Amino acid sequence: MSDENFTTNNAGIPVASDEHSLTLGPDGPLLLQDHYLIEKMAQFNRERVPERQPHAKGGGAFGRFEVTNDISAYTKADLFQPGRSTEMLIRFSTVAGERGTPDTWRDPRGFSIKFYTTQGNYDMVGNNTPVFFLRDPMKFQDFIRSQKRRADTNLRDHDMQWDFWTLSPESAHQVTWLMGDRGIPRTWRHMDGFSSHTYMWVNAAGEKFWVRYHFKTDQGIEFFTQDEADEMAGKDADFHTRDLHDAIARGENPSWTLKVQIMPFEEAKDYRFNPFDLTKAISQKDYPLIEVGRMTLDRNPSDYHTEIEQAAFEPSNLVPGIGPSPDRMLLGRMFSYPDAHRYRIGANYNELPVNAPRNAEVRSYSKDGHMRHHNPGDPVYAPNSKGGPSADTARFGEPAGWHADGDMIHAAATLHRDDDDFGQAGTLVREVLDDAARDRLVSNIVGHLLDGVSEPVLLRAFDYWRNVDPALGERVEKGVRSAAP
Repeated sequence: MSDENFTTNNAGIPVASDEHSLTLGPDGPLLLQDHYLIEKMAQFNRERVPERQPHAKGGGAFGRFEVTNDISAYTKADLFQPGRSTEMLIRFSTVAGERGTPDTWRDPRGFSIKFYTTQGNYDMVGNNTPVFFLRDPMKFQDFIRSQKRRADTNLRDHDMQWDFWTLSPESAHQVTWLMGDRGIPRTWRHMDGFSSHTYMWVNAAGEKFWVRYHFKTDQGIEFFTQDEADEMAGKDADFHTRDLHDAIARGENPSWTLKVQIMPFEEAKDYRFNPFDLTKAISQKDYPLIEVGRMTLDRNPSDYHTEIEQAAFEPSNLVPGIGPSPDRMLLGRMFSYPDAHRYRIGANYNELPVNAPRNAEVRSYSKDGHMRHHNPGDPVYAPNSKGGPSADTARFGEPAGWHADGDMIHAAATLHRDDDDFGQAGTLVREVLDDAARDRLVSNIVGHLLDGVSEPVLLRAFDYWRNVDPALGERVEKGVRSAAP
């Protein structure tokens, strides 16, 4: 047996990188020929049957999104035009737990929305945090597995989690959010939601802008302390699901005000942070929030399986006026999410009522497959001279997204002036949190580290938090050492 220990793909072929997807130059788009990335994403989507792989536990409701401010100068997307009211569905969720796990475990909360627009469905898959643990989809599957159960004990393992986090310094910003107060919202109604990803908006004149979405809760931010959450997990494991249902049933319809940050297209090149790095926030001092409209939830599902569990959200559902950005995680998810739905629900998942568009009939050339109940009829191919639909490039063709060139390489994106892995996390600790919130942050980190984390990983964790903030790191180490037996 060879002493070599290099990564291979499932065919035993050595792979070029464990961390960086193949891109066109360091700042270019992902390339479909990155067979290892495709293998990792496709394999990952088929590991569990039938619940979702991440975000298995969740709940949701229906409602409407109403535009309250004229932002047509930035996008021609129909749902954001003045006076528009659009039906929508939202699903809230936890990331790491299975369907039976408590709602109040410490975890990011999914914040996925489906807008039933007049030009098709627009889906947004976000979280209750403005950033994420990773910036490249090559590492996403490994990250989720580190948060799941061990192969030998079938137990979740904090040592495994911290081993991955401390070897992935780009995770520091999100882990700081996770270990703080917003890691356990009191209810789904009392938390914000974010697109996290940067998207491209295009207006009627063809001008392009970069945008991030912020859904600000109108109920105010509230959270559980760790002790309160642990107590609630024992009392009512479905507390968040029950709270949302009961609030709507009482007529206390929760709402969120959508605000966006708009960045002129050319300014992304020289902005001090990489605006397409999912681990970074875009400063609201540089690009203030602009109000767009209000989302209100006013109808509970009548059947959770057909309307919530079979709901399929996919960031590749982008309507005219909205496009992707060079964000690698977004580009990877544009493949991964619909691929997961094809596996979990079936190839014709979009024919289910909850996923079907509400605009004019679908005119695609997709046909047949498992559970297909409607085919378009002849002709079944394009191009054709038989009267079938054809693409209207003049009306719906978007201007070119962004320029990219370079060699095909596995590499990190080019660093911008202020890019580093720990800076924004440190700013969050020092400038956003007050003394009481910092105390709770320390307590939460210490408690998490005391639960089975091995000494080598502990040492890396202490350095990880010192890099975020020296004083925080010292407090964490002191707390762990003083409490350890």
